[in-house]
Amino acid sequence: MIYGAVISEHYRRPRNQGALESPDAVHEGFNPLCGDRLRMEVKIEGGRIAAARFRGDACMVAIAAASLLTDFVRGLSIAEAAAFPREQLLAALEAPLRPSRLGCATLPLEVLRAALRERL
Repeated sequence: MIYGAVISEHYRRPRNQGALESPDAVHEGFNPLCGDRLRMEVKIEGGRIAAARFRGDACMVAIAAASLLTDFVRGLSIAEAAAFPREQLLAALEAPLRPSRLGCATLPLEVLRAALRERL
């Protein structure tokens, strides 16, 4: 296993992958260094994240990070989700990442923040 159990599991069986019906916030991002493309869609109810889903063409690390992140932000306020700590997401992957892979791991968070910016 190159990246460890958590990344492998979330890559093989990603949570919250796919589209939302009538999302309230949407953004698509691209990592030019590796070619990852990711779209995040968020449903907001009562000022909180009711659901977050993702889709795209991305590497193992980015898919796993998106899978974890969509679970982490459910139930958070928009501001809390937008401020979700990068370090917490990286720690949840439970694997040391080369510097060249950090952009892959943080792409979902950058895309989520961009989607939520207009809602803050």
